[in-house]
Amino acid sequence: MGTIQRAVASVLLGMLVAAPAAAEVTVLTAARIHTMDAARPRATAMAFDDTGRILALGDTAELRQRYPDARRLDVGDATVIPGLIDAHGHVSGLGMTHLTADLVGTRSKEAVLQRLREFAASLPDDAWLVGRGWDQNDWPEKRFPAAADLDAAFPDRPVWLERVDGHAGWANSAALRAVKRDLAGDWQPDGGRIERDAKGQPTGILVDAAMALVEDARPPLDAATAERALALGMGDAVKHGLTGVHDAGIPFAELERYRRLADRGEMPLRVTAMAAGDGDALAKLCRDGLYRHPSGRLQMRTVKLYADGALGSRGAALLADYSDDHGNRGLMLTSPADLLRIAVKAKGCGVQVATHAIGDRGNHEVLQAYAKALGADASGDHRWRIEHAQVLAADDLPRLAQLHVIASMQPTHATSDMPWAEERIGPRRIVGAYAWRQLRDSGARLAFGSDFPVESVDPRLGLYAAATRTDVEGKPVGGWMPQEKLTTFEALRAFTLDAAYAGFAENEVGSLAAGKRADFVVVAGDPLALDPSTLASLTVQATYVDGKAVYRED
Repeated sequence: MGTIQRAVASVLLGMLVAAPAAAEVTVLTAARIHTMDAARPRATAMAFDDTGRILALGDTAELRQRYPDARRLDVGDATVIPGLIDAHGHVSGLGMTHLTADLVGTRSKEAVLQRLREFAASLPDDAWLVGRGWDQNDWPEKRFPAAADLDAAFPDRPVWLERVDGHAGWANSAALRAVKRDLAGDWQPDGGRIERDAKGQPTGILVDAAMALVEDARPPLDAATAERALALGMGDAVKHGLTGVHDAGIPFAELERYRRLADRGEMPLRVTAMAAGDGDALAKLCRDGLYRHPSGRLQMRTVKLYADGALGSRGAALLADYSDDHGNRGLMLTSPADLLRIAVKAKGCGVQVATHAIGDRGNHEVLQAYAKALGADASGDHRWRIEHAQVLAADDLPRLAQLHVIASMQPTHATSDMPWAEERIGPRRIVGAYAWRQLRDSGARLAFGSDFPVESVDPRLGLYAAATRTDVEGKPVGGWMPQEKLTTFEALRAFTLDAAYAGFAENEVGSLAAGKRADFVVVAGDPLALDPSTLASLTVQATYVDGKAVYRED
């Protein structure tokens, strides 16, 4: 072989060695695939490559013929649906339920104390006893508890217990003593309330911004525990069929924890994180631009604000007095002027705004701020959101569609709150509360979530609540305010394609179509054919992200 021939052979050999291997293809087959793609709503087969990109959908024979050498994945009589996305959750908070006392479901103060004693048995003597999940509305007396209720069992160990909604806290006397400020008197912190007795002494209940007084007195969480909480929370999510979560409000330090997990390939699902208020994370977005991790598993392009508190703790801001608490109209956690200021700032940075608003005044002030900040751009593709949109005045309900504002709502809030919600706001205002059907029919887009750990992370409970308006026992018969029910398809769309849209990700996820990511869930039955009353018990057999199983049923 001559010199030239050897050179050519060497080049060809180098090209062969350097040429990338053909991507391995998997053809998944199922009894049915609901794609949520209007162009092809149903299929029985889906092909995707080992990068996690969908290649094609069709019938089984067609795709097996097109990809004869593909790996085969047959899920039998199961149904495949797009990966479910929780549009409003708190991943760290969910993870921390494994690391603190879980008080969810306690039906009395005595039941709370029993769980606390059991949990405290394994704590170091000098550690704070921290828990979450109590709800006085579930107790016989339906009244806020007091520090004295904890003091007999825990006279020396500080105890700090968040209410189920995270908008009120219950402290014992040791925890109150740790606060570096006298809590007695008649002063109140901005955006918060210290409950006091007739003598002006704190009772042990702190609402909304007042909670920070105790939170700041607690020993800080160490970095390893904080990172572990994220891992535990994401693990819980994928077990229930979630392939994506919108984490509703985190500081820059939390984004850095996520980034480290993403760098190590330890994020089993996609997280769309929101910057917590006008803080360090928003400053970074304005300085460096919108954030997206190379893995595609993490992004931040949104700021989360709080307009008001919660209905259960009577902190939601109302236009008139609470029906069961004369003289109380709740709390604005952020002033209307500051809502407008931050919204204008975010718009200038190209950052999406998502604002917690529960009461009719809270929602009104957010809509006012959005309208002023967006101006002529209100009809554009801004995708600003109201988180919860729980109680809307009749004049404000149609404004979400008019301003192109997304209603980011949580179906299980309605079924949890229905025993007492009308007592709080009366028969007139309740008509505009938890109004999914009215909002959807007005033209507003719904993105559904759970607000976990306030509610269960399980999206099947959200689908069930949206389609039935009943609790898990099927009560009340026919559903609470049944005119607000959605179809199962509408509810599923709010947990898939519309949740993806709310996170600017509908071109990647939310439906199953060629070119999108292979994020999908395998369920035992057909959710669109089942009686809605059975949706809560639908079995999740497997959860896939980028075509890889991140959860399989044992």
